[in-house]
Amino acid sequence: MSQAGDSKKDFLLFFLKGAGMGAADVVPGVSGGTVAFITGIYQRLLSAIKKVNLHALKLLFSDGLKAAWQYIDGSFLVAVFAGLLTSGLSLAKIITYLLENYQSFVWSFFFGLIIASFIHIARQIKKWDIKTVTMSVLGTAIAFVITSLAPAEANDVTYYYFFAGAIAICAMILPGISGSFILLLLGMYGHVLTAVTSFSMGLILLFVSGCVVGLMVFSRFLSWLLDKFHQLTFALLAGFLLGSLNLLWPWKEVLTTYTNSKGLEKPLTQQNISPQEFAAISGQDPQTLICVALMVLGVVLILAIEKLTSKDKS
Repeated sequence: MSQAGDSKKDFLLFFLKGAGMGAADVVPGVSGGTVAFITGIYQRLLSAIKKVNLHALKLLFSDGLKAAWQYIDGSFLVAVFAGLLTSGLSLAKIITYLLENYQSFVWSFFFGLIIASFIHIARQIKKWDIKTVTMSVLGTAIAFVITSLAPAEANDVTYYYFFAGAIAICAMILPGISGSFILLLLGMYGHVLTAVTSFSMGLILLFVSGCVVGLMVFSRFLSWLLDKFHQLTFALLAGFLLGSLNLLWPWKEVLTTYTNSKGLEKPLTQQNISPQEFAAISGQDPQTLICVALMVLGVVLILAIEKLTSKDKS
């Protein structure tokens, strides 16, 4: 059911939280699900998505639009997804520019965000025992392996956009697993980003259709896990966040490269190194102080959001 106490201010906040999810999803290595979690809308979002089903359709015909809309928490969903889509479309060019010109700064900031997000989710676990620790270690290992895989480069085949959307959306709503990085592994990140920045509406709609189908299926599974194995699922999600830090370490050595479909040379495999090693290998200033400051900023930002969210709840 929709929250009866929701005000216009609440829906503006939902829009902004959705915008934060959209901004995060554009960056390979950062999950919109993480933003949803730390801003306090994660489980409500899963619950609302899960209710877009046949029962909602029956309500529409038997009791009218208002009843169906309230059942699926429609105003909340519209606010969040409007923010997500607005942010994703408007920030795609900015994020692309920042990643191309200030990649270590971007990674540093999000590294701090993920550390604080891990702390936030870990606090939700009432008791750390052998089961929760095991699930957290498993989540860390899974995320570490995924983020260690080499990106691919797929052919620009139209129907790939649908399947890429369906698979990537599963990661987008998981804290710690980046939908954008899944697109990289599928070889579709560049193609999708080009479609967005060039406003190729046919390809965008195909990708979004895949996202909708994937979201309908996966949200139900994830919601079931949270209902049946709440603490263990939280521990697994916390592990996903910890393992994803592997991708966001700002100082890397490129081991091998590949040439993409546009003739540009891109990193294929990389390894994390210290700032001193980075300076010695690349001959560039690692800008350690700025990177560390951005990490701290990321941590402080999440802790501030957590504090504001807890005030809203109280």
